[in-house]
Amino acid sequence: MAADNRFAEGYWHSPGSGSASTRSEIVTRAVSDWATDFSHLDPEWAADPYPLQDHLRQRCPIAHTQRFGGAWLPTRYEDVAAIAYDTERFSSRAIIMSNVRPPRDLAPAGGSPPITSDPPFHRDARKLLLPAFTNAAAAKHEAATTQLCHSLIDAFQGQDVVDAARDYAQYIPMRVIASILGFPPGDAPQFRRFVTNMLEGINQPPQQRVTRMSALFYYLFAQVQDHVSNPRDDLTTYLVNAELGGRKLDPSHIVGTMALLLIAGIDTTGSAIGAALWHLAKTPEDRRRLVAEPGMLPTAIEEFLRAYAPVSMARLVNKDMQWRDADMKADDWVLLSYPAANRDPAQFDRAGEVVIDREANRHAAFGLGIHRCLGSHLARMELRVSLSAWLERIPEFSLADPAAVSWAYGQVRGPRTLPLRITGGSAAAR
Repeated sequence: MAADNRFAEGYWHSPGSGSASTRSEIVTRAVSDWATDFSHLDPEWAADPYPLQDHLRQRCPIAHTQRFGGAWLPTRYEDVAAIAYDTERFSSRAIIMSNVRPPRDLAPAGGSPPITSDPPFHRDARKLLLPAFTNAAAAKHEAATTQLCHSLIDAFQGQDVVDAARDYAQYIPMRVIASILGFPPGDAPQFRRFVTNMLEGINQPPQQRVTRMSALFYYLFAQVQDHVSNPRDDLTTYLVNAELGGRKLDPSHIVGTMALLLIAGIDTTGSAIGAALWHLAKTPEDRRRLVAEPGMLPTAIEEFLRAYAPVSMARLVNKDMQWRDADMKADDWVLLSYPAANRDPAQFDRAGEVVIDREANRHAAFGLGIHRCLGSHLARMELRVSLSAWLERIPEFSLADPAAVSWAYGQVRGPRTLPLRITGGSAAAR
């Protein structure tokens, strides 16, 4: 199986396939006006984006910036949904808003199918993966995930303060996805670097970004080669043997899909687990209620997903047009903020509050439209198991130092560091 240079987001593209467009600048200045100069890389956004989004929703529901070569930010649920469902005027060939736009001839597959795929290619590329991410498939990983969670908590014995983001929330999906893809469990820690390079290095010069991402590309291709030589019962071997339209998948398709599963499967779920623990650490009444009523946890998880939705997703405008009074140009970015949509008071009662027994909760945390997260069953299982194990073993905990909590910037927001104080000095013995 020979390598080809195409990779996630179109940073890798075959000779003659066209070159990626930069149309942007390396931006370090602070935001001057969120309506006309927004940046999801700004420290204020990373620390607490919700007041900013609420303000924009009232002032100008679709903000604009010249950063990244031009981008739009809808903040109302109805606008986010309309764009997410409109695959004719908005392309998914790149979904991470950065200083590089991949060439148009990457469509309809894109660099990381099916998330970067447009119709009609998208449907078949997504259909290939559905069997691996059904509710029944996710359930097969529950016992191992439960064991992992308890082993991580066991390691906290004797510690008064633990970093629940680095040593728990982020580590769980790393191990789960490594198992699903058939990667060595010991490789899990280096996935953290891959995630950071992909999602938080978006303001780097294009060539520097390509260089930093190459480590992930070569890691994944080595895994493909190993699975070709040594087939086993895992998702990577399945992709190696899969066919689309009567033909084996192109190596770039396999590697791009693996990159999607690795990056999205790790950071989104880890961020959701971390945000839920952060909320419970600072909201003792909710924590005590869930400890006393563990059967309410699935309902609370849906509310945590709504209130702290970790993911925003980008689209590219296909051609110059007026869209709801926005003068959009071809190849402008549109940043679909599912967190902003989830806090729209026109869509949710008490939208700005976290109501852990909220019953009607059709949130958009897993996205909207054809690209709705196919790993939602797996993510929900990991959230339920990880929070249940934590609350069972560590029912009393609080923020050790609220100022020491740090949040990721970019399109996946969750705690990067989360120092929690365990009341009583250590986790309860199992």
